[in-house]
Amino acid sequence: MNAMTTITAESDIAEEISQLDFRNAMAKMGAAVNIITTDGPGGKAGFAASAVCSVTDTPPTLLICLNRSSSVFETFEKNKTLCVNTLSGAHEKLSGLFGGKTPVDERFAAADWDRGLTGAPRLADSVVSFDCIVSDSVDVGTHKVLFCRVVAIHEGGSSEALIYYQRGYHRIIPE
Repeated sequence: MNAMTTITAESDIAEEISQLDFRNAMAKMGAAVNIITTDGPGGKAGFAASAVCSVTDTPPTLLICLNRSSSVFETFEKNKTLCVNTLSGAHEKLSGLFGGKTPVDERFAAADWDRGLTGAPRLADSVVSFDCIVSDSVDVGTHKVLFCRVVAIHEGGSSEALIYYQRGYHRIIPE
């Protein structure tokens, strides 16, 4: 395509971007590190995620991306509630537990948890926690995009944030 060509439909897009190129580019996009938790009829589960963002403030809604091949996928599908727990620099090790193959009980035993309004585990010392009900979802590629209506917010005491950038953890401390 030349500089004057306009892409008007998905069918106009050639498969030119490789998975590796996309992942390398995404590594340059820093993001907050979160632990997403749930508890309910499907059981208790949690996973580490940076694929979280605001959708709108009316009504307050977050977007979360969950891999459909994840070991926690069915639990989140059944429960339809969750809590987004934003991590501070002190939670780097905890993020690793929730991002790996650690058994569920060991993940939760490594920190102090409260119950949110929905019953989902809320990290007691998170930077901020968003207690949510899943209001809608869409399948995109390998993931399910969850649209989550925020029903309660709990702000923690830490002003330091943990972000993931260039395939590594970094601490952000406001001046």
